[in-house]
Amino acid sequence: MAQAYPLCSSPFSYALSDLTIRISSHYSFINYKLPNFHHTSRKFDTFFSFQPLNSLQHENQNPDTKSSTLSKTKKWVNPKTLQAKRIWKKSYAVVSSLAKLPKSIHEQQVSEVLDALGDNVTDRDAEFILHNIANPKTAILALKYFQLKIQIEPERHVVFYNVVFKLFREVKDFANAEQLFDEMLQRGVKPDILTFSTLIRCAAVCSLPHKAVELFERMPSFGCEPDHNVASSMIYVYARTGNVDMALQLYDRAKNEKWLVRTVAFSSLIKMHGMLGNYDGCLNVYNDMKVLGVRPNMVMYNALLYAMGRAKRGRDAKGIYQEMRNNGFSPNWATYSALLEAYSRARLSKEALSVYKEMKEKGMTMNKVLYGMLLDMCADVGYAEEAVELFEEMKRSETCQPDNFIYSSLINMYSCSGNVLEAEAMLNEMISRGLEPNILVLTMFVHCYGKAKRPDDVVNIFNRFWDLGITPDDRLCDCLLYVMTQIPKEEFGKITNCIEKANPKLSYVVTHLIEEREGDGDFRKEASELLSSANDDVKKSMCNSLIDLCVNLGLQDRACKLLDLGSTLEIYSDIQSRTENKWCLNLKKLSVGAAMTALHVWIDDLSKAFESGEEVPRVLGICTVSWRHKRSDKDLASVFESYLKELGAPFHKATNMVGWFFTTNQEAKSWLHSRDSTETLAALNSTGLVVPTEALHH
Repeated sequence: MAQAYPLCSSPFSYALSDLTIRISSHYSFINYKLPNFHHTSRKFDTFFSFQPLNSLQHENQNPDTKSSTLSKTKKWVNPKTLQAKRIWKKSYAVVSSLAKLPKSIHEQQVSEVLDALGDNVTDRDAEFILHNIANPKTAILALKYFQLKIQIEPERHVVFYNVVFKLFREVKDFANAEQLFDEMLQRGVKPDILTFSTLIRCAAVCSLPHKAVELFERMPSFGCEPDHNVASSMIYVYARTGNVDMALQLYDRAKNEKWLVRTVAFSSLIKMHGMLGNYDGCLNVYNDMKVLGVRPNMVMYNALLYAMGRAKRGRDAKGIYQEMRNNGFSPNWATYSALLEAYSRARLSKEALSVYKEMKEKGMTMNKVLYGMLLDMCADVGYAEEAVELFEEMKRSETCQPDNFIYSSLINMYSCSGNVLEAEAMLNEMISRGLEPNILVLTMFVHCYGKAKRPDDVVNIFNRFWDLGITPDDRLCDCLLYVMTQIPKEEFGKITNCIEKANPKLSYVVTHLIEEREGDGDFRKEASELLSSANDDVKKSMCNSLIDLCVNLGLQDRACKLLDLGSTLEIYSDIQSRTENKWCLNLKKLSVGAAMTALHVWIDDLSKAFESGEEVPRVLGICTVSWRHKRSDKDLASVFESYLKELGAPFHKATNMVGWFFTTNQEAKSWLHSRDSTETLAALNSTGLVVPTEALHH
């Protein structure tokens, strides 16, 4: 099947003045894209089915020659000879003449130019000329001319159409390609696989995926089965349109058939998996490429890096970037943007700041989104100086002035570190710039004042925002509950008034605890409804705060019931784990009060196990790996270490495992026998801990 000569015309210009003759001057008499050209060790030796213009006259003089030119055998022509040069000279002249025609071209002008070929025009003449026409309008007129001029087999007509279809694909004109396809079918010309492959790719590059799907679905009716080109195009189309099943089905078929899949198809699959949140799928496709030996391009690398950014997989992004550089690719702005997102979201602060510095050295611009991600990371990990420097740089910029998100990030940074004055100054500057603070800013200030144990300021800021019509959400209610764990009981009333306005259900549960009301059934029911209706991102935090409040009030029974309720509602999971070799208490993501309560329950369960004669493994462990914000003033491991010493518990801090405490079953059994459960409970209640809950995340 003939391959189309490469095109280099402008995709948006049909002007004849833009016509170019895409022929290498170095090989002025050879078209390497012609059919039947097979590169061998013989330099430039080939068989041409091209027939010189005088060949028919010679054959007419030969009585042994058949009258029809359709059955003539192909004649070998050495391309080094003068005969070959004469063969191509006239065709080149025709193409050059077509390029000189005025813009207002019409059929007669094209016919006059093509008449220079003479009466004995062959299909190879026509194919060569069509290959080298850059203007689609000229190509269509030339196609009509050759259809009338040349008598060839019906199946050869599709070759001419395919050449023109390829031109339409190059100039991204699917509308006229589709019109020509309809005309082709009306003339009874049967399309082949190259026809569908070219038209499908044309529809794809024109962002008309539904047209590509229509063509693909029509292929079986013409007896055409997909090949590697069609498969690549349709994988791209289905991935772009979100038809995951069809994209993966074709991809699996391509792998099974060992088809060569184009890089653009791999890129689209990576983007598809990334949009679906299937980040392992992105890496699997990338690994398939490496196994199949397909060379990635910058588009694919950038798509993969963006996917790793959305997944917060900074380490994976770092490895992919290194492979990209090792393969000889230089990063562009999109690469740096993707890396900055990946490192910032994964909180790889040094790597993110290094990328930012490299972008500045190369004179690349930062947009507001990149500034926002980088500054938010700096604020979140405690890089206060870097965050302020970025903030001042944004204020000096003409196009990236700080917005609500930027101010919120800085306010959060100051509030988490307890810098009340800086947080207040940032709020005042924000308002002076005409930016309206939102519910997130209110929540940050409630947390900030609560951490500083300033309940009056909490009430003032709450009422200020309440008067502005800002509706409290679950995150704010959780923060108000946090404040109650930081202040003495005498000041509870100030905060409970705010809670009553914000969330009546929470108000009922808190009042029930403060007033130590009777009726565990009602309390459990109300607490269950409260936690079940809360947003998923605050359920654990809210339950932790309620347990902390119980511990502060000395209500250990209620604390245990809330811990049990949290486990029932699957807010907490795998607090206790048991294997043949080890029993563990996992306190990760528990507040200090909740962790103390879980310890009490675990010790009680251990006592029952020893008393019943249950076989207890030799190793008993407690995991206190801290999950809270690194600027929190309470570290669970250090608090727990002191508390275990206070209890006299024989748990020893592990030297090679951070946050772990271990003991043996014999040591634990001996300790538990030396004191009864009432002593343990009394010791737990006597600590009077005022415990902080988790730092606010946004």
